Amino acid sequence: MNLAWLVLAAIAIWALIRLGRHSERRGRAQWRVAATLFSAVLMGAGALVAFRAAWLPAAGLIGAGLWLTIASRQRVLPPRSEAMSETEARSLLGVAAAATPQEINAAWKRLMGRAHPDQGGTEGLASRLNAARDRLLKP
Repeated sequence: MNLAWLVLAAIAIWALIRLGRHSERRGRAQWRVAATLFSAVLMGAGALVAFRAAWLPAAGLIGAGLWLTIASRQRVLPPRSEAMSETEARSLLGVAAAATPQEINAAWKRLMGRAHPDQGGTEGLASRLNAARDRLLKP
């Protein structure tokens, strides 16, 4: 039975760590907290049932807990509008309203050196920088 308590303690620690990492909007965060607690209860119950040698119900409970964990981790991102305003493009690149095309390209090159996926940046930020440069350079 000591092993059962260790498994339950590991599930509880996992749930606490996971609860500390959520950063979502208000309604979604509550769903993630409830889903984490419920999946921890399901997996704990599955571990206890497994120690009583009831393998089929244990597999069902643990499987349901894992499914709930995965389902609650999927993030739903709001759709982003494709059109970027000129003000947003200037603030993203950090250039003034009267910036020349050379200054815009220099700011883009400086920022892209850090934001490019090959340099440890993300594709999303790199594409936003490209969109900002295109918005300011093309009429």
